[in-house]
Amino acid sequence: MHEAKPSQDASKATEAEAHIKPLVFYGSIIGIALFSLWAMFFTEAAGKLINGVLAWISSGFGWFYFLAVVAYLVFVIVVAISRYGNIKLGPDHAEPEFNVVTWAAMLFSAGIGIDLIFYCIVEPLTQFMEPPVGEGGTVEAARHAMELTFLHWGLSGWGVYTLVGMALAFFSYRHGLPLTIRSSLYSLFGKRINGPLGDTVDIAAVLGTVFGVATSLGIGIIQLNFGLKYMFGVPEGTLTQAALAVFIVIFSAISAATGVERGIRRLSEFNMLLAVLLMLFVLVTGQTRFLLDAFVTNLGDYLQNFISLSFNTYAFDPPTDWLNAWTLFFWAWWIAWGPFVGLFLARISRGRTIRAFVTGTLILPFTFMAAWMATMGNSAIDMVMGGAVEFGQQAVQNPGSAIYTFLEQMPWTWLTTIVVTILSIVFFVTSGDSGSLVLSNLTSRIEDPNHDAPPWMRIVWAAIIGIITIALLMTGGLSALQGAVVIMGLPFTFVLILMMMSLLRALRLEGMKTDSMQDALSGHLSGRMSREGASNWTQRLSRAIHFPTGKQVDQFIERTVRPAFEAVKEKLREEGYPVEISGDTGDQLHLSLDVDLGGEVDFTYQVWPRQCSMPAFTLLAEKSRSSYYRLEPHLREGGLTYDLMGYSREQVIGDIVDHFEAHLQYLHMRREMSSHTPGEEGQPGAS
Repeated sequence: MHEAKPSQDASKATEAEAHIKPLVFYGSIIGIALFSLWAMFFTEAAGKLINGVLAWISSGFGWFYFLAVVAYLVFVIVVAISRYGNIKLGPDHAEPEFNVVTWAAMLFSAGIGIDLIFYCIVEPLTQFMEPPVGEGGTVEAARHAMELTFLHWGLSGWGVYTLVGMALAFFSYRHGLPLTIRSSLYSLFGKRINGPLGDTVDIAAVLGTVFGVATSLGIGIIQLNFGLKYMFGVPEGTLTQAALAVFIVIFSAISAATGVERGIRRLSEFNMLLAVLLMLFVLVTGQTRFLLDAFVTNLGDYLQNFISLSFNTYAFDPPTDWLNAWTLFFWAWWIAWGPFVGLFLARISRGRTIRAFVTGTLILPFTFMAAWMATMGNSAIDMVMGGAVEFGQQAVQNPGSAIYTFLEQMPWTWLTTIVVTILSIVFFVTSGDSGSLVLSNLTSRIEDPNHDAPPWMRIVWAAIIGIITIALLMTGGLSALQGAVVIMGLPFTFVLILMMMSLLRALRLEGMKTDSMQDALSGHLSGRMSREGASNWTQRLSRAIHFPTGKQVDQFIERTVRPAFEAVKEKLREEGYPVEISGDTGDQLHLSLDVDLGGEVDFTYQVWPRQCSMPAFTLLAEKSRSSYYRLEPHLREGGLTYDLMGYSREQVIGDIVDHFEAHLQYLHMRREMSSHTPGEEGQPGAS
């Protein structure tokens, strides 16, 4: 079905279009309030219970986390390289809304954020000085430290985000379902996702997003407070941290209110540029040749040992505390953040093919992460191996100070600390604004997945995130919140498995539809024309070199297409099918023929004019115009690639019938496939 590409203003839903989902919104608010109050006023008891649950998950489900994360990554790669990789996340005629650079910047800023600054020194040094097995401080420990860092920040985690983003974008932009987590389960549960099942999934996603963003902001604010004390003597304490949280939330709300196209996009681009400049500064002013050599070595070690690293549960000599604090923590963290980041990735990826989406979301962020971690981490390890042992110990014992004490060892410390502080603040804002955007969409009922919730809703969620962050910083409940995020990763592990099954089933149906339509191509028009008479080759040649104006297209629609639609409508109504013809007489006329198929996927055939640039080989009489118009058919899946201009009424009727027959064949194949699986009845799109 034809959809206009969203513009800056059109991406915001109006008050009339967006409504709060009462159960999801108020249920989430109640859950957030209860947990926050518990963590604030019963901090010790909350910490004890959460640590007990964490220990139970680690001992009982550690192996399951390892297998699940690998399964997610393998699944998205297999889908990308299969026949389904060419399917677009949106109608067939949709084009990407953002260029690759802007898209990569938003992937990076929303998916990694402030944690990359926090861990880029801490993790390599910790794994180097206190490795899970073996002796610390050796060359072998240095290489293994970077292997583990790459593992925790590499392809495995981004496989989680890619799975969620791909499933949501497919069901929302391809099939018109709301851009919410529940939509990804449609193929398994059908319209039951609009009941308690879907509400439960969405509430869990909201809670995970709020707690995850608040935890990251809390950790980052503590680090930022240290940086301000280091640079300007600003005292460390709750009051300063609360002021920083208010400052960040205000800017997050402003950015979120301006929308993806302006606020979030521009901040992400600025953030990416600043991070690259800082990385290049460390590379150029440090041991450049060593860092480049080490990067290649680290990359080779990671790729060569990826399988063994991904399946190493340390079963025979388990460093339980290390495993809980690092690998299991990261796997649960990625999964818990999956709904938030995955939904945001889906929101910015409409129009890309599945193959392009998977390739981009796996390779682009990983490439930057690998370069960033290798540059920063190897520089820090090299300093410690060169004698700066005290720096290494301080970084491990006081993680919030690590990036600043690291920059002390570099030239132009005053400048680089300012850059890191600005980078941290912008990372806070990009995490906060993308988080509030996702939360507002999850708790609003928006029929058009191309639209976002209104600005006031985004501001409300930015404020909620800020209040929770401040409250937990004041009461010391941040560790409880961090543990809760990890615990929530376990149920979402099973949700993601259901998401894989649902997406695979939907892709198989999509493949069936493609197969059923293989004969409904524009070649039928040419074949039908040739059968009508050999003299029609002149007509075919004439239309091939004719480049009509918009007015001529309008006339063709009224004189040829509309009568063809009316003829089909009359015949189908005789057979008892409800048929409607609609159109738009705005800037350019278009028509739509819609057949109600009684609860199954309705049939839609539309014609849309498309303005194109005039080719250079046109006749002199047409060279004065810079553009001409094609008249292209559109089905529910998007625009087709051929031009109807110049065909006769009978040929247009024949094309409609070809596609209608193919659609009925698809429905037959779909029923055969789903005959033993309940929940597939009905058509997507109604929320």
